[in-house]
Amino acid sequence: MKTLAIDCATEACSVALFEDDELVAGELRMLGRGHAEQLVPMIAALPHKGQADRILVSLGPGSFTGVRVGIAAARALALAWGAELRGYPTLALVAAMAREDAGAQPVGVAMTGGHGEWFIEGFEEAGSTIRPLASAKPEEAAAHSPETIIAGTQAQALIKQRGSGQALELWPDARSSLLLPDWALLQSVTALYGRGPDASLPAGKA
Repeated sequence: MKTLAIDCATEACSVALFEDDELVAGELRMLGRGHAEQLVPMIAALPHKGQADRILVSLGPGSFTGVRVGIAAARALALAWGAELRGYPTLALVAAMAREDAGAQPVGVAMTGGHGEWFIEGFEEAGSTIRPLASAKPEEAAAHSPETIIAGTQAQALIKQRGSGQALELWPDARSSLLLPDWALLQSVTALYGRGPDASLPAGKA
C-alpha cells in the first residue's frame, strides 16, 4: 500500500511517499509562508506525482493558513484518487519523533502558537496523551510542563523558562509520519486550532 503524508501546519512544509513501511521519497522545506504555492508542486515532484492508496495530513494546531491548505489538498487528492484519508494532530507527530530520538519515555511538546502563546501537550511513553492540548503564555506553559524531555519549536525556550530538562528542537516532518501511534490517525479530518477564535460577534448577534 502506498501512503502520501502531508504536513504544512507550521513554518515547515513537508511531504512524503511510502510503500508499505518504507519511505520512497520526501522533502521538507522551511517556508514560513507560501504553503499554498509550494505544497502541490512538492507533491507533484514525488514518484508517480505522489498518488497513493492512503493520505495522512496534519490537522494542527499551528498556522491557520497552513493547516487549511494541507487539509484542502488532502481532501481533493483523496477524492480524485479514491484514497483513504486520515488526519493526525501536529503535536502527536512531534512527540513520536522525540520518542524515536530519545527512547520510550514521557515527552512534553511546546510549539509556537498565536498572540505570544505556545501550544503545549504531554504524552506518555507509549504515545497516548496524558496532558491535554492547551494554549498558554510561556510562563504558564513552563509551569504546566513537568516532563523532563520537551520537544518542538519552543522546546529550548520552555526549558530556559523552566530552568531544567532536555530540549529537542523539532519541526513536524511528514517523512516521520509512520511513527504515529494508531490512536492518532483520525477519521475525522477537521482542523485543530488549539484555541478559541480571536474575534467574536457583538452582543445580540451570536
